[in-house]
Amino acid sequence: MKSFTEKIEAFSIAIAALKANKTRGILTTLGIIIGIVAVATTMTAANGLANNFRESISAIGSDVFYVSKMPWIMSGNFFEFRNRPNLTYKDGQKLDRRLVSAVAVNPNTGANRDVKYQSKVLNSVRTIGTSEKYVEITGDGPEYGRFLTAIDVQFKKKNCVIGSEIKERLFKNVDPINKKIKIGWYNFRVVGVMEKRGSAGFFGGPNFDNQIFVPITTFIKYFGGAHRNFTISVKAPSQEAMTDFEYEIVGEMRKIRKLKPVEKDNFSINTMETLIDAYNNVMGVVVLIGLSITGISLFVGGIGVMNIMFVSVTERTREIGIRKAIGAKKRSILTQFLFESSTICMIGGIIGVILSFFVAELINQFLLPASVSLPIVLVALFVSILTGVVAGFIPAYRASRLNPIEALRYE
Repeated sequence: MKSFTEKIEAFSIAIAALKANKTRGILTTLGIIIGIVAVATTMTAANGLANNFRESISAIGSDVFYVSKMPWIMSGNFFEFRNRPNLTYKDGQKLDRRLVSAVAVNPNTGANRDVKYQSKVLNSVRTIGTSEKYVEITGDGPEYGRFLTAIDVQFKKKNCVIGSEIKERLFKNVDPINKKIKIGWYNFRVVGVMEKRGSAGFFGGPNFDNQIFVPITTFIKYFGGAHRNFTISVKAPSQEAMTDFEYEIVGEMRKIRKLKPVEKDNFSINTMETLIDAYNNVMGVVVLIGLSITGISLFVGGIGVMNIMFVSVTERTREIGIRKAIGAKKRSILTQFLFESSTICMIGGIIGVILSFFVAELINQFLLPASVSLPIVLVALFVSILTGVVAGFIPAYRASRLNPIEALRYE
């Protein structure tokens, strides 16, 4: 109880000292404010990047494997990967027949083609050759109309499903269903419009709303897809079976490619975890560097607090001597000045957090989705108080060690 009373008294003295030197306190607090804003903004931006990344890769699916020529995250000899044979549509068909436990197997490929409706032309629109299994693998579907069917694929129909952005740019308020558009040199009938999904955003991935889907067999017939490189999407039976199922895919692909036991795989298996691991590694380093750089401003602010506390101790030497002469312990003097430095930094931290909300709103409006979360607020306040304790310890310790007789003689 006595200890608690001493802390309340020390806090009251610290507040009184700050009120007595308002201008000095404001200028000292300014350095802490800048430091906390920098730290909170760095953490907010990192959090926004993480959210943007999760949204960007949500289409990949956590239970989907992507068999491709090149790995998504390259480590090793680039030319070794580049010289691998392309994956073909036949490879996808063979894998589909072999993987009886797979939910769906879907070989697909794509190319950029100009798209025209009446007098309106869109350049370099991503045109994807796929099958009816695309919906089953991704979970995406048309907003209205229909998606491609097995009949479209079997009979190489010149039907297509367009993204929502294509619809807005070519048709606006006109219903596009059953309208004819020209993709490259060929006319296709629009049978559906996909739901709006947005793009992969900050990470430069595809704009999912600016794509056109055509039957894979039609793509091969009219756009030369037989000689293109394919990606084979494979949906696993369940999330729990991912590890065992990956071994099964590798084994079947090696049989399809007729690889000997001593030969390396000439294909890659990619999953969402591949990107998440790479992202975590990269962002861990980026955030560490960012916090190190922004921490410099907080360090400078802490030096300012330390200097002011030395000045405060010097100015109040006689006060310290009087307090020690009437029985104040070293611990009480130490606590008083630590509370004073911590209060300066805490006030700076609170103001810095408030300003961080405005900075986060600017980031949200012009760069990427971001917001100051409760953990960021708590970390920022903790760091500000810790800075006050560290910066004020040496001056507070010096004050607590003053000889009361020498202190009373000070003028």
